[in-house]
Amino acid sequence: MAPKIAQRGEIPPFIVMEVMRAAAERAASGAVVRHMEVGQPGTGAPQGVIDAARTALDEHRIGYTVALGIPELREAIARHYQDYYGVAVPVERIVATTGSSGGFLLSFLSAFDQGDRVALAAPGYPCYRNILTALGVEPVSLMTTAADRFQPTPALLDKARGEGPIHGLMVASPSNPTGTMLGRAELQALVDYCRAHDIRLISDEIYHGITFRHRPDTAAALSGDAIVINSFSKYFSMTGWRLGWMIVPDDLMRPVESLAQNLFISPPTLSQIAAVAAFDCRDELEANVARYAANRELLLAELPKAGFTDLAPADGAFYIYADVGHLTNDSEDFCRRILNEAGVAVTPGVDFDPWRGNRFLRFSFAESTADIKAAAKALRQWHERGGGTPS
Repeated sequence: MAPKIAQRGEIPPFIVMEVMRAAAERAASGAVVRHMEVGQPGTGAPQGVIDAARTALDEHRIGYTVALGIPELREAIARHYQDYYGVAVPVERIVATTGSSGGFLLSFLSAFDQGDRVALAAPGYPCYRNILTALGVEPVSLMTTAADRFQPTPALLDKARGEGPIHGLMVASPSNPTGTMLGRAELQALVDYCRAHDIRLISDEIYHGITFRHRPDTAAALSGDAIVINSFSKYFSMTGWRLGWMIVPDDLMRPVESLAQNLFISPPTLSQIAAVAAFDCRDELEANVARYAANRELLLAELPKAGFTDLAPADGAFYIYADVGHLTNDSEDFCRRILNEAGVAVTPGVDFDPWRGNRFLRFSFAESTADIKAAAKALRQWHERGGGTPS
């Protein structure tokens, strides 16, 4: 008799990683691949971070730190909230984490018990749903639409509460995959709703800094009860450094600390030391955002020429979410066709919305402008050859 396999591991794969693997296999065969599937910056860490890491390797013993993070980093994050948002966040409520993924895990474990129900937007980042499921917490998908700007609303929460209690709400602004944002009034309405109904709000703010119309609002400015999660991966261009942070309500600080001690011991020490310098690299980081803005404008002009005419408003992040229901009812197969016939890797919407994602695609524009221009050209030529014609 074989050993038992735990059911908590029986969750869907992160499909974008499957797309990346297929793209890598195609590239290994010598074929050209244009990458629009990857949700990471096309640039490395800023030079100041690299320099700080080199110095740390020469001068520091890279051992464990306290579970909440080194004081210098937590203080730098607190200054960031004061400088960027005009919000005073106590250093004592800031926790460094092993990427935003570590923050999600600590948040879900500290705030929810098995059997609790947590609402989140569909489409949305699939790992929220999959981590909750693995922990025995029920994800409750709010079926957002373009009319809602693919964001949660009090009306959708009312509907969800009519089917059972809601213990938590996960919001993301800017959102992955849609790039849409909550305005201050909409975010305030969700904060007020959660307060009125004893719902724990978790705000994913990892794409803050990468916005194209207006500066985003942080839930930390509106509620002391919300959990705020951010990361050095996106705006700060440090994906592989695996470092993020949380702003934690007072009542959850001790549970989060105890969980962090046992699960992670500490976030990566070298990354923590180097990340202190990230806040002094604004010129380089803003140049990255200017590149994303140029890529966004390019795709908004070029994608309709390739048959992708129904696009979500990309207010922030580096994604465009396209409704391709007029072209296909099978986004996974459609993405395979695009990769095999046009040499462009894109992500099927079923990764973000298992119910309706069969008619959506996500395009990432995080790579260089030259790469995005080449990808757009390949998609347009494919369309002109009849490649996007419904089968």
